Amino acid sequence: MSAKTATGYTTAAAEGDTVVLLIGMRVNHFWAVHQWVPVFYAMLRMLRELAADPERGLLGRILLTASPRTYYVVQYWESKEKLYAYAAAPDAFHHKAWGIANRKQRAGRLRGHVGLWHETYIAPEGSYESIYFDMPPFGLAAATGSLPVESRGRRAAQRFAHRAESGTATATKP
Repeated sequence: MSAKTATGYTTAAAEGDTVVLLIGMRVNHFWAVHQWVPVFYAMLRMLRELAADPERGLLGRILLTASPRTYYVVQYWESKEKLYAYAAAPDAFHHKAWGIANRKQRAGRLRGHVGLWHETYIAPEGSYESIYFDMPPFGLAAATGSLPVESRGRRAAQRFAHRAESGTATATKP
């Protein structure tokens, strides 16, 4: 089921700091299916775990591919504290998956078959902006809701300068 297209210009309803995590894998050897398929499924399992427990702080995510070898997820988090808490939580699947990966690495069993990476960005309010035209909610807007662009300003400089004021606009929730 696809999301309804919003006609005209919209922007994300994000307030405060925006936390973005890019996390992914690169298949270094396609023939080593037994090494990279479990990594791919581990990411899907973590995403299911996060979707089932919104209190952990994941607001939204997009699964993407950069090439036939590289797959990644753009994740939007409620706060850096919730992201860090999930990463370190002993009850979370992430903790178990990293334990397995670290043991395989120390034992020399990964042998460069699959690469793992992540980048984390914390953008303070006023240092990011978004604009969408004739799009269903996507990216940050899918994670936080969308607003008519006029509520934040018609120009990028106005949207960058926006500071949340209570009651300025009502978001369309994802």
